[in-house]
Amino acid sequence: MKLFTIAAVALATLTATPVLAQAAGPQNPGPVIPGLCVYNNSRLVAQSTVGQSVQQGMRRLTDEVVNELAPYGQSIGAEIQALQQGRGTIPQEEFAQRSQAVQQRIAEAEQLEQTRSQELEYTLSQQRTAIARAVDPILVAVYQERGCGILISGEAVYEANPQMDITDMVIQRLNTQLPSLSFNRMPVPVQQPAQ
Repeated sequence: MKLFTIAAVALATLTATPVLAQAAGPQNPGPVIPGLCVYNNSRLVAQSTVGQSVQQGMRRLTDEVVNELAPYGQSIGAEIQALQQGRGTIPQEEFAQRSQAVQQRIAEAEQLEQTRSQELEYTLSQQRTAIARAVDPILVAVYQERGCGILISGEAVYEANPQMDITDMVIQRLNTQLPSLSFNRMPVPVQQPAQ
């Protein structure tokens, strides 16, 4: 039974943003290339107040799910242990019925775990979408203000002159416009069959 793997998956998904080392950059970062700008979305998600609120909210929801699933794991484990200990003394027909009931409870617990995992993934994707919707117009405005001709993903650049990086400006504006998100676990919408 894979009960509680949901917590590990949800936290891994949640904290998938890279750790940003504060290592000293080069002494001479090179020239500022006119029209070339760099933007790091992972850093925005990790450092913005809204990104941090989403991380905290997802931790809270993951803890709620773990607490919801814990009694299932405990009762199933107790019943399995009771069956193992009473294997020789429990009548065969009763043993078979109880074993079948445990198998059914395991299947139900796994289904609930899968449902909750999907809900957490969907909830996280909706929060990321909300952040992206708020960031897009800010990014376009900063792009135009700074006279960018090309915008390169900071995740794809090893090192760049910090004066070409517009991430901090975007983070500041996003913190003002969308300081946080408040949300609960969301049910996954039912997909309508294609006709």
